[in-house]
Amino acid sequence: MPSPRASWRAVSSCSEIVRELVFALEFRGRAGPVPGMPSQRRARTTAPSQSLRAILTADGVETTVEPLDGDAAVLESRVERFPDGSFIEDGSITYGRAGAITFATIGRGIVGPSPIAGWAHGAVLWNVTGGDGRFAGAHGLITSSFAVSPNGDVIDHHVARIYIQDLH
Repeated sequence: MPSPRASWRAVSSCSEIVRELVFALEFRGRAGPVPGMPSQRRARTTAPSQSLRAILTADGVETTVEPLDGDAAVLESRVERFPDGSFIEDGSITYGRAGAITFATIGRGIVGPSPIAGWAHGAVLWNVTGGDGRFAGAHGLITSSFAVSPNGDVIDHHVARIYIQDLH
């Protein structure tokens, strides 16, 4: 897993360190309709600390997700779906004891039938709109590529590029 990178720039009379955190996580959980609101959905998924591995071979790509010791991340979101298969979403992701970020969809996400019978799949790009704890003042982007089973089980892969600031 690549280590976070840091870049430096001057701010007024002090130095500000901007850290770029780039990481991927596999979240699993549930999503479902909000009673009485047919276009609304709620999702709650979690991701343990983990190592994602992809090995390219002549036979294809071998992948594994290995849980590791450490805190878990928790996503909670609300989704509004539209008749054309698009949606908007906002919510938060708490990264263990380190803190949380908030996010909102850039444009619209897409969802539609998966090649696996009964499943849906889709993708969305989120703008990181803020945070707390170690993520105070965070901004950046998160991509989400997901699949949802007929009974609401969610498998969601995130690739995040989050910028956080430390004043020194």
